[in-house]
Amino acid sequence: MHIIIETPIALKLKRKVEIVVISDVHLGTYGCHAKQLLTYLSSVDPKHLILNGDIIDVWQFSKRYFPKSHMQVIKKIVALAAKGTKVTYITGNHDEMLRKFTDSEIGNISIVNKLVLELDGKKAWFFHGDVFDASIQSAKWLAKLGAYGYDLLILINRLINWLLITFGKERYSLSKKIKNSVKGAVKFISDFEKTATDLAIENGYDYVICGHIHQPKNEIVETKKGKTNYLNSGDWVENFTALEYQFNRWKLYRYSEDKLSAFYADEELKDMSEQELIAAITVMKPFKTPK
Repeated sequence: MHIIIETPIALKLKRKVEIVVISDVHLGTYGCHAKQLLTYLSSVDPKHLILNGDIIDVWQFSKRYFPKSHMQVIKKIVALAAKGTKVTYITGNHDEMLRKFTDSEIGNISIVNKLVLELDGKKAWFFHGDVFDASIQSAKWLAKLGAYGYDLLILINRLINWLLITFGKERYSLSKKIKNSVKGAVKFISDFEKTATDLAIENGYDYVICGHIHQPKNEIVETKKGKTNYLNSGDWVENFTALEYQFNRWKLYRYSEDKLSAFYADEELKDMSEQELIAAITVMKPFKTPK
């Protein structure tokens, strides 16, 4: 007689990935899905984690709203760095205050405005993408107002989805519907992608990796001047997506489709109080700017 004892081995399994890229997490806002992101980060063991902008939403940061799960994401990133993962934080528009620390490093964590890597003989260009956004460059107050409106829309959408799920219906995205139906929004996304790929081809980059527009994509773009692989890591507000580089290729990871089994947050994180999490994060040496 054989006795089979089931153990939660799956909870400890982590996929080894060469590079993981996430962006537009917007920690500190109602739209952020920190628990899903924490689940994803607990399922991978990346050599290099690239945070491609808008990770912490400083524009809408409020002491009244920063849940424990949001703090756990920060702690998880710091823990990955402590265990050997190289973490590169590329600044975006919502976390632009970090640009004053550009080219600073602390342990395995560095802060930059853009990043260029050579991946298996090919050049990869990473940047957030807000530099292409005229509304941010010329009227920052208008862009911030739009961000507050977007966050409110996401909050309303959460309530609608709760009702839909309660009655056995599928989720519905208001913001996606609006983006896809408003000609101006569709044109902005198209112009953004064209500008990024044109510049990448002109400068000889094989890959151009952005965030900012919350539109996940992995596409080969070819023009008369050449071709490049355009990639956008999407977001953790609506799409729950990331980019992964392994075995000489890029993959667009979709949490809802690619999550084969549940990976839960590390037990030590789940059991820690908010005060302990804050202490764990803040017990770090000051940033040192390279000479």
